[in-house]
Amino acid sequence: MKLIEAKNLHKIFTIGNNKIHVLKGVDINIEKGEFVAITGYSGSGKSTLMHLLGCLDKPTEGEYLLEGENIMSATRDELAHIRNKKIGFVFQKFHLLPNLTALDNVALPALYAKTGEVKAREKAREILTNVELADRMDHFPYQLSGGQQQRVAIARSLVNDPAIMFADEPTGNLDTETGEIILAMLELLNQKGMTIIMVTHEPYIAQKAHRIVHLKDGQLSDGSLEHEKNEQRNSAAQNHINKKLVLQEKIKDKESKQGTDAPTDTDTDKGGKQ
Repeated sequence: MKLIEAKNLHKIFTIGNNKIHVLKGVDINIEKGEFVAITGYSGSGKSTLMHLLGCLDKPTEGEYLLEGENIMSATRDELAHIRNKKIGFVFQKFHLLPNLTALDNVALPALYAKTGEVKAREKAREILTNVELADRMDHFPYQLSGGQQQRVAIARSLVNDPAIMFADEPTGNLDTETGEIILAMLELLNQKGMTIIMVTHEPYIAQKAHRIVHLKDGQLSDGSLEHEKNEQRNSAAQNHINKKLVLQEKIKDKESKQGTDAPTDTDTDKGGKQ
């Protein structure tokens, strides 16, 4: 079953008199239960694509269906309702509210969904226990490690039983060991049926996904991020060689001119006779 159907997505940002064309005709379909990684360098459009697919923003042009629902015609309030009911988000910087405990942070989306405080907190406790934070429920974000804060963020994204989770550089602020724990948690959620779309610029993290979508200059690319890195390395090496060849030619020209300007034996003889 297709969870996401997007065709010819364009996104243009207007800054003053300038128009910045970030996405340029992206087509992407994602099936229910998939684990997809969106890769690309900074400025490639991967976060913009995630924002569009996650209903945080609307495309300038194109078609987008989420579970068969036309997102292009949705109002701002309708988009907010869709996000609350169908989508969970995990961000690089956690985005936990500092004045709320871990329990209250996780329960908050359920309260927005009018679940009821008792039921919302009960669900939050259950999920925090599942992510091994039963003993940290009453702690504030500043009392938690980075990995613990990210687990709270994951729990928060799950509290309304979303159809899909978007993870934007979920290990970006974590050390390698803690990052592996978070990735293992995402893999486990996917194995249980959760659809996950993860944005990353790290090839080894992208390999955790079942499918990798690579963006380059606002368009889907046939190559991988590693392939693009190799292309850039080859291009840099070729540029270095070209510069070296140009420099050698300049040196040869200079030596040639010096040889032409040097006095000959005949000139020396003439000078002696005078």
